[in-house]
Amino acid sequence: MARNGSISQSEAKELVAVKEKPQSSTTWILFDSDGQCSIVEMDKHGIMDLAQIHYRDLRILDPLLSYPSAILGREKAILLNLEHIKAIITAEEVLLRYQMDENVVPVVEELKRKLTPMSTNHQHKRDGKKYHDNQHENEDCEDDSPLEFQVLEVALEAICSFLAARTTELEMETYFSLDELTNKISSLNLDRVRKLKSTTTSLTLKVLKILSMLPPISDASPDRSAIKPSSFAEFW
Repeated sequence: MARNGSISQSEAKELVAVKEKPQSSTTWILFDSDGQCSIVEMDKHGIMDLAQIHYRDLRILDPLLSYPSAILGREKAILLNLEHIKAIITAEEVLLRYQMDENVVPVVEELKRKLTPMSTNHQHKRDGKKYHDNQHENEDCEDDSPLEFQVLEVALEAICSFLAARTTELEMETYFSLDELTNKISSLNLDRVRKLKSTTTSLTLKVLKILSMLPPISDASPDRSAIKPSSFAEFW
């Protein structure tokens, strides 16, 4: 955007190009701050208006495009592209890209578990009901962090577990292939080891990329409830 607040020529062309293209809807899982989720169909304009982001930001969430893992902080939203986890987080809701991927299911379930108890406790307070001892304990442990932090925690834990499992699988495959190569040196066994080496290098780069994202989060203010949603744009 130009310094005087007007739209620059490049941004104007981008906006015209978006409007001229036929808009196809994509499927998302929408979570509200109470952990309630629903399946929604939204086109690019609807997503851009909801999260107040640019069209170019949406490209990193396209599963057909090979963008590296990234966490983009914008004024009103955070965009997550962590392998199979592609999401848009605002201060009030979360849009998780719907994919036919078994690794997405645990993320959905954990988001429900993470967010729902908070709404349940608040409902009890509004109704004036008495808590049992275990409910008091749950309230004491309740995470009062902003929604953005809670979703980031779920997403990062999920992707770390995914990469850890993939590392274990790769180690087993590597040991087996090296044993095979030791017993018999052949072009087939050599090719298998070379492919495993390439896969290991790729996995290592993915792990390092995720690790590079952690310091801004861990260095944030301990009083997370005092952080304004717009402050997340300063972290990345």
